[in-house]
Formats: sequence, structure tokens, C-alpha cells
Amino acid sequence: QDLGRMVFRRGALALACAMMLGMASASRWASVPMAPADPILGVGVAFAADPAATKVNLGIGAYRDSEGKPLVLRCVREAEKAIANDPTMNKEYLPVQGLESFLKVTSAVIFGDESPAVKENRIAVVQSLSGTGALRIAGEFIKMYSPAAVYCSDPTWGNHHTIFQKSGLETRKYRYLTPTMTLDFEGMCEDLSAAPDGSVFVLHTVAHNPTGVDPTHEQWKKLADICEKKKAVIVFDTAYQGYASGDLDKDAWALRYFANERGLELMVTQSYSKNFGLYGERIGALNIMVKDAETAVKVQSQLKGIVRPMYSNPQLHGARLVSTVLSDKRLKATWQQELTAMATRIVDMRTALVNELKKIECPTPSAAFSDWSHITSQIGMFAFTGLSVDQCKVLTETHHVYCTSNGRFSMAGVNPGNVKYIAAAM
Repeated sequence: QDLGRMVFRRGALALACAMMLGMASASRWASVPMAPADPILGVGVAFAADPAATKVNLGIGAYRDSEGKPLVLRCVREAEKAIANDPTMNKEYLPVQGLESFLKVTSAVIFGDESPAVKENRIAVVQSLSGTGALRIAGEFIKMYSPAAVYCSDPTWGNHHTIFQKSGLETRKYRYLTPTMTLDFEGMCEDLSAAPDGSVFVLHTVAHNPTGVDPTHEQWKKLADICEKKKAVIVFDTAYQGYASGDLDKDAWALRYFANERGLELMVTQSYSKNFGLYGERIGALNIMVKDAETAVKVQSQLKGIVRPMYSNPQLHGARLVSTVLSDKRLKATWQQELTAMATRIVDMRTALVNELKKIECPTPSAAFSDWSHITSQIGMFAFTGLSVDQCKVLTETHHVYCTSNGRFSMAGVNPGNVKYIAAAM
């Protein structure tokens, strides 16, 4: 009997120890759920895993040359050589606000050299982790000093809502696109006019992502009237200046009208990923244009207060590249020539794709479309094709042509060698 009790106790002890060991070996984070794949970056992951020789990636927003290869701009290569051969260069920390030589030129690129705000030092600017980082800093600043609902176009870039929501702000949508891929200007104006005074309006400076559909100059003037009447906090998100048309000034027209002609206080985010091809360098800026230089100094001090606990200070090499190119007349001229070449290739591929679709008499995505001309009427990196979720699924699973499920094509992924295959798959 005593032997039986001893065996039982030892068995119970062993079980308890095993349970304790099991509990100890399990991670405290084991209950954390798997996050869903990013709808844009996930396309690239799926593409990379596909062994098909005919596969085409029209998902990620990065430029490719006519052979489908990544491109490093000549001006960037020359700037890198100059930096590498300069014995005075070091790898010290940057100030919280960023590289001073970069900050001096970046506002002038978007506002213009003759901008009153630039000349009068009325722009608070900090270097950022590209456009995404600039938007997050803007969201944090708005939350602190002018918390309000943030209105984004429907559709908009997939990260807009998340960025502002993570900053503690509510986001809402305003109408932007008709079923036939044209601007729903009436709906846009109605929704923005109905927003509470002091709301935040996120506007795309040029080459709207994902649609490639922009307001006309006259429509932008009406939108400026609405923004002024509603006392809106205006955020111009700028990812494609120079890349859309090849002309830096033309692509900045809307923002410069609001800022330089109307004198409206506003925020401007900048990204040098597309127009410099510096995707992995993560170079951008947040500009806040205000009424006087004294206020600009105070605003910049608060922006630095946001940056310091977030990532302390920004990256160095990419900022040096942009600063070197923009500060050298010859390199800047080379950059502008390369911008024109990239923009022209995208336009040419739009035309080539539509011509192929016409040639094979490809049916339109739905009865709402009379033809495929909406692809050539759009501008910038992306074409909003009108393809449905199911159509995109077939395109990927059957033909190995990868795009986001909303039918957005990165036209940089189209080239003379695959345009016929893409059209046939469509």
C-alpha cells in the first residue's frame, strides 16, 4: 500500500514537473495572432515564390527600365563617387531635424525657388524616413495641436488610413472616382464641404495613387476655396514630383497654387524614392508652411520633439545623395533629363498596352467601359485598370501576372518584352 502511494506521488510529481516545463518552454507571445499580409508588399512576396518563367510583377511601385531591371540614376552614381572620394566626409550622427544641406534645398524643390514662403523662412522642415515617415510625423503633430478627423480619398494609397490611425486619429473617406475611372469631382466637393470645420484633408499633389486621376487646374482652384472655407488642415502628399510628367514645376502646380498664390497654411510630405530611385535609402521630408518665420521656428522645434523619441535622428547617405545632386547645376540638369526619360517610358507603355488590347479586341473590365482609354488618360506610375478582384485573381493564378487586388498596375513593370503577354492575359 505504501509502495502504491509512493508510485502515485512520484507519478503526480513527474506530471506536475512536465506541466511546469511545458509552461516554461511556451513563449509568452504564443497567443499573438499572425498579421495579415500587406496587400501591396505581399504581391512581391507571392511573385518571388512563383517559379513560372513567364511571371510578371505589376504590383510594387518601383521603376524598372525597358528590360525590366532596377535602375540607378546616373546622377546618383556620380554623387556617390563624389561622396566616396571626399576625405572630409564622416559617418557622424545627423541633427534631429536632418542634414542641413538637404533641408535647404528640399523645400525649394516642391515650393519653388521663388516661393515667398521659402524666401521668408516660413517653412518648418524636417528630414524623414521617406514619405511614409513624413506622414507619420505629420499625424503625430496634428494629434498634439489640431486633433480632428482625417479625410482621405476613396480609394487612396493603402497606408494612409493606417498611418493616421496609428497616430491616434480617426480617418474618413471622401468620394474620388467614378465607376468609369474618372474623377468624381462633384462627390469630392460635396464630401469635403460637409466635413466639420478644422478637419484634415489629405490631397495627392500629383499622380494620384492608385488611380492616376488628378483634378484639373480649375478644379484645384475650387478645392482651394473649399479648404479655405472649411479652415482645413491641408496635407499634400507628394510621392511623384517630376516622375509624373518629367517636369518638376508642372507636377507641383497644385501645391504651389495653394501655398504661393492663395497663401494657405499647409503641410507637404516629400519622398525621393520614385523620382531619385532611392527606394532603399528612405529619404523624404515634412514641410509645414506657416504665416511667419517665428512660428516656423517653434513648429520645427516640436517636430524635432516628435522625431527624437521615435527614431532619434534620420539617415545620412541618401540625404547626402539628394543634397549633392540638387546643389550641383550639372547633376541637377542630369537628374531632370533622367526624370523626363522615366516619365516618357511610362507614357509609352500605357499607349503600347492599350494598343495591344485594341489589337486583340480584349473585352473591357465591365459594361461601364466603352474602351480601354482610361489607362492612357491617367498619369504617373500606376494604372487603375478597372479589373475586379476575381479578374485579378485569374490574372495571377492562371497567367502569373501579379497586381494588387483592386486592379492597380504598376506601369513601370510593363516593357516591350512583356506588353503583349500582359494584354493577352487580360
